[in-house]
Amino acid sequence: MDWLETLVVVVHVVIAVSLVGLVLIQQGKGADAGAAFGGGASQTVFGSQGSGSFLTRMTTFMAVIFFVTSFSLAIFAKQRAEVAGEAGIPVVQESSQAGAQAEQAPSADEPAANSESEGGDALPELE
Repeated sequence: MDWLETLVVVVHVVIAVSLVGLVLIQQGKGADAGAAFGGGASQTVFGSQGSGSFLTRMTTFMAVIFFVTSFSLAIFAKQRAEVAGEAGIPVVQESSQAGAQAEQAPSADEPAANSESEGGDALPELE
């Protein structure tokens, strides 16, 4: 199962980088107005119509693959969390820690043993 997860991670990273590159290659919506005034539309790689339909389809295809790999990685992470829970790894419960800290802290009614008003240091001395 580890090799499958590694394969999905590799595909996910490659698709993510490719998707960023595809989005950066595409022209914005305002680029058509400049091309109408002789902006070099005849020198495009994908013809005078531009690269809109091809790049849009490729971006859509890669986005779908990216979402599928993201969903697959989420499933793998959930399975790992369940296995870790069954292995007896202790789970931290914050409510019990907060209660233990509240019991150890001195209350406002009790003066601290080593306060600055008595002329002592603020930090306890090491013996």
